[in-house]
Amino acid sequence: MRVNRLRDHLVAGKTVFGCQMQAYRSPEIARTFAAAGFDFVFIDMEHGTFTLETMQDIAVAAVGAGITPIVRVGELLYSLVARVLDGGAQGVILPRVEDPKILDEAMSWFRFPPVGQRGYGVNPTMIEYEAHTFPEIVDHFNQNVISVVQFETRTAMERADELLSVKGVDIAMVGPADLSISLGVPGQFDHPLVVSTIERLIENCHKHGVVPGIQTRGVAMAKMWADRGMRFVGAAAEHTLLLEKAREVVATLHKVTQVPAAP
Repeated sequence: MRVNRLRDHLVAGKTVFGCQMQAYRSPEIARTFAAAGFDFVFIDMEHGTFTLETMQDIAVAAVGAGITPIVRVGELLYSLVARVLDGGAQGVILPRVEDPKILDEAMSWFRFPPVGQRGYGVNPTMIEYEAHTFPEIVDHFNQNVISVVQFETRTAMERADELLSVKGVDIAMVGPADLSISLGVPGQFDHPLVVSTIERLIENCHKHGVVPGIQTRGVAMAKMWADRGMRFVGAAAEHTLLLEKAREVVATLHKVTQVPAAP
């Protein structure tokens, strides 16, 4: 059975980096991210249009390539969390969390009894066709799953102490786009109010033993927040990286044609 390398890195105190998949439905992107050295791939099923089958193909490819697949579901529902975990996700991102009671219930969906309330539907494909007992399988999956809770509203930030106190929360991930909108400064990611709000969350995470994280819009923003203490850092998305590199290549090639030919 495959171990969750991302969890091992976080337990060791390391900072981990990943990239989002939101637009292109290809498992090869996950393999490419693994080859590039990313620690996780963030598969977006909230704003992306991936089907469950596509997510499973990407997740299986990711695990095989040695990169951890983390899936964001569309809302807090047991049926969504359980199915993406059964489909190969090694972690789940819960969006738009604001209520500690609802979060407490959602945390129970990540693990099998007696730790949680996840239903047992393990089939041979999920355990590499290996022969293991029920207790071994339950213990393995309970030890190798990661829960990520998004903080993306003013209300969530105001309730941070309550939310971070919920048992089972591994990572608190800031969604800066929605947070900036909620704070009244849409898209102003370097606004003092946005920065100070995020920095307070990092402090709260340290107090509660939760890993602070953020999904950023690009490399510069990712580096800034890694320098400020974020340990689970997403840097842009597959469509952004492709477009940026393509523009860079085209601009470089056009410069070649602008150089006067030697006499």
